[in-house]
Amino acid sequence: MRTVALPEDCDEAAFRAAARYCLAERLAPDELVFVTEEAGALFEAVTPADAPPVPVPRSFAKLVPDVLCHSAGDRFALLYGLLWRIQAGERDLMERPTDPAVEQVTRYAKAVTRDTYRMHAFLRFTERLVDGKPIFVAWFEPLHHVLRRAVPFFVDRFRNMDWLIATPKGTAAWNGGVLTFGPPATRPAEGSDAVLDELWTAYYRATFNPARLRVKAMRAQMPKRHWPTMPETAFVPGLVQSAGRVVDEMEQRAPDKPPRFAAALAQRPPVAQAAPATPLDALRREAEGCTLCPLHGPATQTVFGEGPADAGIVFIGEQPGDQEDLEGRPFVGPAGQVFDRALAQAGIDRSRVYVTNAVKHFKFLPRGKRRIHQKPGTSEIRTCRFWLTRELAALRPKLVVALGATAMQGLTGRAVAVTKERGRIIEADGLSVLVTVHPSYLLRLPDADLAEAEFARFVRDLALAKPWCEENAA
Repeated sequence: MRTVALPEDCDEAAFRAAARYCLAERLAPDELVFVTEEAGALFEAVTPADAPPVPVPRSFAKLVPDVLCHSAGDRFALLYGLLWRIQAGERDLMERPTDPAVEQVTRYAKAVTRDTYRMHAFLRFTERLVDGKPIFVAWFEPLHHVLRRAVPFFVDRFRNMDWLIATPKGTAAWNGGVLTFGPPATRPAEGSDAVLDELWTAYYRATFNPARLRVKAMRAQMPKRHWPTMPETAFVPGLVQSAGRVVDEMEQRAPDKPPRFAAALAQRPPVAQAAPATPLDALRREAEGCTLCPLHGPATQTVFGEGPADAGIVFIGEQPGDQEDLEGRPFVGPAGQVFDRALAQAGIDRSRVYVTNAVKHFKFLPRGKRRIHQKPGTSEIRTCRFWLTRELAALRPKLVVALGATAMQGLTGRAVAVTKERGRIIEADGLSVLVTVHPSYLLRLPDADLAEAEFARFVRDLALAKPWCEENAA
C-alpha cells in the first residue's frame, strides 16, 4: 500500500502530476491511499516525478477542477479510480451517468458550482480603516474549497477597491491591484457598516415580491448558515409574515399606468390586405407584418422608410430608436434632429430624399420603464437585408448614403471600415454609395470642441450628395 499526500486545497496541476506518476508506475487504485498533507502519510509515500501526459476525454477534464475543490476526503481516490478505468479502455465511462463513481463526482462538481454561486451572491463587504486607509473586509463560510475559484468574480467587479475576504479555508486580499492568498482565518468579532447595511436592506425590501414567496425554495437557495453576515436577512421573518397582507393590498390597488410604448404596441394595426397602388406601398404593407427575426416581438411596430418614391438619394441608418419605434417613422429622435440640422446646412431638402434603416425593428434592453438601445447583431442585419434590397429595388436611387457601419453591412452583407471609406463614393452591389458616420456617433462624443468639428465634417460629407439631389429635382 502506498500513500499519496496532496494539499487540502489541491489544484489541478498538483493532482495531475501525482496521477501521471502513479499511472506511469502502474499503481492500481486499490494500491493507493490518498490523504491530505496535513493528515500525514501512514504508508510508504509516493513522490511524484515527471511523467508523460495522459490523454483523457474532455468530459473528464472538465469535471476535475470542480471535484478537486470539494471537501470530501474521497475526491482524490474517486478521480484516480475513474482515470485508471479510462486508461484501461473504458473511454466512454463519463457518458454513463448511472455509474456510481461518475454519479458521485458529478454530484461533487455540482455542489462546488453551487457553493461558488452562493459566495458570489451572499458575501457582504464592510468598510474598515486600517492604518488610516479604507479597506473592505468580508467573512464567508463556504462548504468547499471555492475561494480561488470565486475570487476572480470580485476582482472583476471591485478592481478599484482594496478588500480582504476571510474564510475558514483561506483568505484572499486585493491590495493595490495585487491579489494574494493567505492561510485560514477565524471568524471576526461582530461588526457592521451602517451605511452599507442600510443600502442592502433597502434594496432587499424594494425587490422582495410577496406574491412569489416560496419559503422552502428561499431556504434552499439562501441557507441559514449565511444569514449572520447578510444584514438584509434580519427583515426576512417580518417580510414573510406580512406577505399575505401585502398581496391583498396589491390586488386592491389600481394598476400602474403602462408606459407609452405598451399602449402603442396594443394599438398596432393588423397587416392590411388591400392591394396597394405602387410596388413601394406594397412592400411597406408587407413589412408591417414582418416576423422574420425575434425583434418583431418586443418592438411596437415595423419602422419602414419614408420619402418620395422617385427620390434620387436614399439615406440608410442603423435601426429605429425609442421615439421612432413609437411614432413609426425613421429619424425623428435625437439622432434624427442632428441629421435634419446637418441636411439643412448641407443644402439638402429632407422632403426630397428617402430615409430608411438597415434594420426595421427597434432592438432594446428594458430598464424599468426605459428602453435602452442595443446594436443589432449580424444575424438580424442579414435577415433584414430581405427588406432593404427590395426597398432599394423599388426606389432605384442614383445615390445611396450609408450612415454608419450597420448601414454598410446591410448594403453589402459584410463589415466595412467606415473610418477608412468615410467621405468617399464607392460602388457596392451595383449601387453608388457615399459612406459616412451615423448621426448618433456625434451625440456620443464627450468633448464639445470635438463634437463641433465632427459635425462640420459630417455636413461636408452630406454636401457631397447634393448634386444628385439637384439632378433629380431638375
